[in-house]
Amino acid sequence: MRRRTRRPVRRQHAQDRLLGILVATALAVSLVVAVVNWLLAHWWVLIVIGVLALLAGGAWLHHRQQQTRWEAVRVQGLRYGLTQLDALHHSRFEDAVRDLMRRDGCQDAARVGGGGDLGADVKATDPYGRRWVIQCKHRRNGLAGSAVGTPDLQVLNGTARQVHGADVAVIVTNGRVTKPAVAFAKQQHLHVVDRHTLAIWASGSRPLWELLRAVPPPRRPTALS
Repeated sequence: MRRRTRRPVRRQHAQDRLLGILVATALAVSLVVAVVNWLLAHWWVLIVIGVLALLAGGAWLHHRQQQTRWEAVRVQGLRYGLTQLDALHHSRFEDAVRDLMRRDGCQDAARVGGGGDLGADVKATDPYGRRWVIQCKHRRNGLAGSAVGTPDLQVLNGTARQVHGADVAVIVTNGRVTKPAVAFAKQQHLHVVDRHTLAIWASGSRPLWELLRAVPPPRRPTALS
């Protein structure tokens, strides 16, 4: 008896659902037909909408082109003084290094520093195809701050090539670097950008690879090479 009474109820629910779908479809079709008929009777509305859409699209495209143009001008003329760099927060210092790499032609330069960065604060690929991994050491007091030592270089040496695939591993600081750290960097083919080199790089227009010694050769032939 229970089975016999359940089947008619299920059928009724299915029929109600189907009826609801048919009614909704009919209403939607009626609405579409009504809108089409109204637009056909007021065809000038379509022209106005089209013109407004073209104007809005043109304005948006012009705005994007202007942004791109101004960004290119900003990057090409990017300069920093040491006092500016000293005053930055350490994360903004990493942003500045990233922007300088972009100025030099590394279009994919990105700041990746943060928790668990494994010794990489900025990564970039230069126009010669070389992969750069940069560790940044910002000192609020500049030369008066704590010196970058061998342990900092050891972290970079342990991850730059093996983990990040670097062709060029660099440590950049606005402060001092100890003599043992410089010797270790030379021994392990790491590159040190100290305060003096940073000042030349940030305030000029020469790319970083022109300021460093023994940079690896290009990965692939390019128009620049």
